[in-house]
Amino acid sequence: MVDDEFLERLELEKGTRKVVNHEERGRVLRAMDGCSYKAAAGGSLSNSLVALARLGSRSIGGPPLNVAMAGSIGSDPLGSFYRTKLRRANVNFLSAPIKDGTTGTVIVLTTPDAQRTMLAYQGTSSTVDYNACLANAISKTSILVVEGYLFEFPDTIRTITKACGEAHRNGSLVAVTASDVSCIEAHYDDFWEIIGNYTDIVFANSDEARALCHFSPTESPDSAARYLSHFVPLVSVTDGPEGSYIGVKGEVVYIPPSPCVPVDTCGAGDAYASGILYSFLRGVAADVKSMGTVAAKLAATVVGQQGTRLRVQDAGALAESFAFRHNGSAAGSDHVSGL
Repeated sequence: MVDDEFLERLELEKGTRKVVNHEERGRVLRAMDGCSYKAAAGGSLSNSLVALARLGSRSIGGPPLNVAMAGSIGSDPLGSFYRTKLRRANVNFLSAPIKDGTTGTVIVLTTPDAQRTMLAYQGTSSTVDYNACLANAISKTSILVVEGYLFEFPDTIRTITKACGEAHRNGSLVAVTASDVSCIEAHYDDFWEIIGNYTDIVFANSDEARALCHFSPTESPDSAARYLSHFVPLVSVTDGPEGSYIGVKGEVVYIPPSPCVPVDTCGAGDAYASGILYSFLRGVAADVKSMGTVAAKLAATVVGQQGTRLRVQDAGALAESFAFRHNGSAAGSDHVSGL
């Protein structure tokens, strides 16, 4: 936790994401000396996948969800830490560490108003290859989730295209997270190449949705959701404490926010996405309002805690309540993969 003065001293704009180099990361870490912080195996996609794995664990009841992730880590201690943490959360990390590579990190600075400012250091291991292990996982998956931040890496865009093409041919659903406005603006054509040709689900916040539509900041989030739903079967647009919108075939359903006392907004969108994915995997996606309510409840749970991961005990209680809500529904599938 830091205060606004800390951000001003480092000339950081609150609530934004900035890519930093090794030296800039070191300067921030030195400035944090004496601050309380916690190391976690984070990342937007991994937050969503860990939530899915915890919601769908065998101990909670019902068929377990098989969750896997491909990514890029170095052979350094941070890479080992990341892989171990995901494995303990029942997420199978498919990719081998890159020899002599440096694992990327994100410093998340949270202020007392629950806003987060992120500093991303990409490290030297920033390429995801399409290999036999990833191809095998895609052949079995029911939903492939692509993290939008990967569009920042030109070599990885080829992997995204091939993976989405294979998933599409196999009849799997393809979901894309918009991730960040600056990333969309810098790689707009690449985003739309994937969204227009392969994507079934798009996750975005209101600013990201407007960026995808080339809308002005004054356009409403429901307008963006409606526009995007003409190109993608399902679009989820979150609007912070104002709630969220789900667009389907030109129609938009408003989802009111689930009540909570905000502690840390980092990870809210990731948790929301896990609720949408969980509903698809449990075969109840036809009920858009119910699906959105599940997603909003998950987001509120994460916003009301310090940290980005859905906790095991919360996942158990929420899964039981969702099972009651969806009593009698059959699971549509049980495999999800992400990259």
